[in-house]
Amino acid sequence: MNKIVCITGASSGFGEACALKFSSQGYDVIITGRRSERLESLKKRIEEKNKTKVLVLILDVRKKSAVFQAIESLPPEWRNIEVLVNNAGLALGRDNFDEASLEDWDIMIDTNVKGLLYMSRAVLPLMLPQNRGHIINIGSTAAKEVYQKGNVYCATKHAVDAISQAMRIDLLPHKIKVTAIHPGAAETEFSLVRLKHNEKEAKKVYEGFIPLSANDIADIVFFTASLPPHVCINELEVTCLAQANAFYLFKDPA
Repeated sequence: MNKIVCITGASSGFGEACALKFSSQGYDVIITGRRSERLESLKKRIEEKNKTKVLVLILDVRKKSAVFQAIESLPPEWRNIEVLVNNAGLALGRDNFDEASLEDWDIMIDTNVKGLLYMSRAVLPLMLPQNRGHIINIGSTAAKEVYQKGNVYCATKHAVDAISQAMRIDLLPHKIKVTAIHPGAAETEFSLVRLKHNEKEAKKVYEGFIPLSANDIADIVFFTASLPPHVCINELEVTCLAQANAFYLFKDPA
């Protein structure tokens, strides 16, 4: 029987890449997200290429009742979840604190923090009886430093960092691993979403250097999940060569 991984926000970016990576290594995958067409397309690609099973859950992690209902209603053959990748998350806006959109703040808090909490609490009852499991939370270099016009996004990722530390402590008796992975600049839909689909401005974000790719992060996520049972990587901060931390980035003037 294949191991099972559950990945949130799997319709693009890190989540999509993680689904492809884990399935290529023999995992059956539960992919969740709001965009049904993308998830169904990903399901087809995985089944055709990697020959593993895929279960699609169309849900918004911000909706507490939907999250718990979906996990509690899993068919028996999908309940033995070995790995949960809490990937769903986003940034919205690059505004000074006094000018930022309150709606943007709500969406980021509800997705990046509450969504991660809901999924973790919903899946844990399936892991606890096994006395094993691995929760991998996708944070950001913004979890380590606050930068101008990053305000609430940085706050949500600081929360992910703190929650990961708290989970790791509280779940020690249950032998459940908790890993936080904090990526830096990565060329996904991140900037496009943050800049409200301004494609020209989003493209500029990655000019002058080679950013991380979704596949880079998926490889790292899988590596942390593939170590021996007694080994846990607590956290990793990952940047491209051109980036030192959340706000120091060298762009080649050429």
